[in-house]
Amino acid sequence: MSKRLVYLDSAATTPVRAEVLEVMLPYLGKDAFGNPSSAHRFGRAARAGVEEAKRTIAEMLGAEPSQVVFTSGGTEADNLAVIGCALAARERGGPFRVAVSAIEHKAVLAAAHAVQHLGGEEIVLPVNASGMVDADTLAGALREGGGAHGVAVVSVMWVNNEVGVIQPIAQLAARCRAAGVPFHTDAVQAFGKIPVSLHDVDATFLTISGHKIGAPKGIGALVVRDRHAVEAMIHGGGQQFGIRPGTENVPGIVGLGKAVELAATEQATFAARAATLRDELERRLLEVVPDAVINGWQAERAPHVSNVSIPGTDSEAAVARAHCHGGAARAGRRGAAVLARQGEHGGGRGYRHRCAAEDRRQGQGSVRRLAPVTQMRNAECGMRNAEWQCAFRFATRPFPYTPHSAFRIPHSGRGK
Repeated sequence: MSKRLVYLDSAATTPVRAEVLEVMLPYLGKDAFGNPSSAHRFGRAARAGVEEAKRTIAEMLGAEPSQVVFTSGGTEADNLAVIGCALAARERGGPFRVAVSAIEHKAVLAAAHAVQHLGGEEIVLPVNASGMVDADTLAGALREGGGAHGVAVVSVMWVNNEVGVIQPIAQLAARCRAAGVPFHTDAVQAFGKIPVSLHDVDATFLTISGHKIGAPKGIGALVVRDRHAVEAMIHGGGQQFGIRPGTENVPGIVGLGKAVELAATEQATFAARAATLRDELERRLLEVVPDAVINGWQAERAPHVSNVSIPGTDSEAAVARAHCHGGAARAGRRGAAVLARQGEHGGGRGYRHRCAAEDRRQGQGSVRRLAPVTQMRNAECGMRNAEWQCAFRFATRPFPYTPHSAFRIPHSGRGK
């Protein structure tokens, strides 16, 4: 009897949904393959697909179709928002300075570093023990009054991809709006998992990525609500108002439009199911591993992410063990860095179990031994472990070869 395979890495990527592939295929064939900038019928057919996707995405996000700028994915969108906004501010004589939270995705943190390398400045906003950015801390960074003491853009992710904490984006965006500072939020892990609408949030920029929600890799979008607030980082044709020039990836764009529609429509159902599974997973895990710590439990969390610290865990061994039992997972160190930054500002407690601060050591703590991860291999969930912590994440939908899982699993076994 063959093993039941469980895919545990959907927080990293998801397979293309059948519905998405179906709408993409015509744009890969002979009838709609044209360049959307061409005036002939093949080009017009391609353009129609692009415009329809724009309308769908705009409607689902609470934006205008003209505000949707397609990119090659979340990383490019984040870079365009952070670096592009800083360049635009410098061009008009404003501050060449950006502010980002300490627990942003690497795409945002690296973009902020790039601004510094270009001669600007970066401000890293600290988070508390729950991983939350404090609005008062942001107000201090903004230095209301602008000018040489202001910032070009503030970027705070809607949902943290490691711990799942939901930031008070509406409140933070309102603070920036009041200070006259553009606000960007990376909603890659938020969209489709929690309600996301620009009707409720006064953000200037918002990032989404296709391959997190059942669209193909290599396609994403940045909602740009103020074109004057951003400068192009690549140059070429005049597509997309010159903000992101280049011939559009028509099949990818069409697929993204469908994936966004499905994710938005299914969000409430998915969230309820994922939250139930997450809570049950955490309950069982704490029964099996009493030393486990549920990170971020003090704050509101997205339903699809459960980040668990297990002192004495060897992540490499955990992944190997998961693979042996039909799991597909991978390990990473980024989660440990996120937890370290939270620990720097208060240290955390998970449920009734103490977090071993002495093991943290800036996210590079020693790891010892993990109780059998195989106990959870049939749970409809997955996990990711960065050296000594695991992040369990649910997939956006059940796939033929999985039980509705979606996470990364870190490791289980002997410590380093």
